[in-house]
Amino acid sequence: MALSSHDGSSTNYLLLKPEEVNLFDLIKILFSPNIGKRKSVDSAEEKEYHFGRRWLIFLSIMLQKLLQFISKPLATLGSIIEIWINFLSINNGFAGLLLNILRGDVAIPDKKSASYVSFTGSYDLRTELDRNIKRGDPRYLVELSVMASKLAYENKAYTESIVKEHWEMEFLGSFDFWNDYQGKATTQAFLLRDKKETEHDTIVVAFRGTEPFDAEAWCSDIDLSWHHLPGIGKIHCGFLKALGQQKFSGWTKEIKQNQFRRPAPLAYYHIRDMLKDVLSKNDHSNFIVTGHSLGGALAAIFPAILAFHDEKLLLGRLEGVYTFGQPRVGDEHFVNYMEAKYKEYDIKYYRIVYGFDIVPRVPYDDKELMFKHFGKCIYVNRHYEAKVVREQPDKNYFSPFAMIPMRINAAYELLRSFTIPLTRGRDYQEGWLMITVRMLGLVIPGIPNHLLQDYVNSIRLGSANVFLPEEPATI
Repeated sequence: MALSSHDGSSTNYLLLKPEEVNLFDLIKILFSPNIGKRKSVDSAEEKEYHFGRRWLIFLSIMLQKLLQFISKPLATLGSIIEIWINFLSINNGFAGLLLNILRGDVAIPDKKSASYVSFTGSYDLRTELDRNIKRGDPRYLVELSVMASKLAYENKAYTESIVKEHWEMEFLGSFDFWNDYQGKATTQAFLLRDKKETEHDTIVVAFRGTEPFDAEAWCSDIDLSWHHLPGIGKIHCGFLKALGQQKFSGWTKEIKQNQFRRPAPLAYYHIRDMLKDVLSKNDHSNFIVTGHSLGGALAAIFPAILAFHDEKLLLGRLEGVYTFGQPRVGDEHFVNYMEAKYKEYDIKYYRIVYGFDIVPRVPYDDKELMFKHFGKCIYVNRHYEAKVVREQPDKNYFSPFAMIPMRINAAYELLRSFTIPLTRGRDYQEGWLMITVRMLGLVIPGIPNHLLQDYVNSIRLGSANVFLPEEPATI
């Protein structure tokens, strides 16, 4: 359905609709240049698409169909693995579980409890902030951001416990947000306030990323749909939907009252209104936005919608955007617009990429697709050596020149799992789950690199100099 321009959006868009396509319709995409007439594609562009682009659209729809087909069994598998991990943890391991069975005193994990850890949290159990990185250190907000991005995967009780009891900060809330297009509350974020200084507060908005067994979130990552926002550019529609785009009215500045009764709020609007309320109570408060994977994409787009709505107060109080393993989110016009806005409002933007992480290298960046990265990229290699670049090396994942180096890198990282506690300390020791994922990396390189274990290590072990404003970018 088209979105009219007076509703705060644009009539220029490309929407893929995998839920409405059958195999015959899918095959016809490859042989019909005018894809806008296909049942599975809704496009306002009256132009013919050449085969290269149609092939990528075909793959996107096919993969989304596959993910939709396996979404329930995948979620069930993830739930079983996650519960089993917590089952062992709460009963003090396998030996403790056997002992508790003999005693008739087996502990049962509660998914809503403060002791229940997600699958993402299970492969890196670190919860404390690095005490060696304090305010004044250029890495302080980056360290806080990466740990908040990690914490965003956990349930409300666990998150609140860590923020209050371990970090000694104020917990402002954890939320499930509605996605109009999926008809579910599939976007999550939480907010905290760092009040370590007498006057200067920092509000942290942390978006949850793509969970390993969440097919809906993976659909958002690979969806090639886009919307054009007037004056801004084309933006990845899967991420716009997750952030709170309204299905029938796009990006109106305010939600039309009594239009729909949603079971949960929309992410952008709710967070924006919360920030206005909190920041209005202290003129010295600023905020930062952060996230990992899908969460990084939402963090990158959030300021764009603020700018689209001319929210000058919030843009003026936005101190920085820190993303980890973020995918590409917009076209070249969007890139130019955001870089100009960040410069106008003096907003720091750091896109951290570790090694051969697969996600920052999608969607594909070539003449067939318009998605581009923007801003300062901090690229970290397997030795946790960081440098400032415009674009990470091997910018696309499916590069034939990178296949062998990627596997050599994966083998080195697997070996490093056993040596890093000796060279860096016990805080960097990796558990059996992380080592198992490292082994998977020998077959599918880039998967282990996307996990937050290496991103936390990158900030703690990397140079602070790359986060200084004057650090120049290299090619």
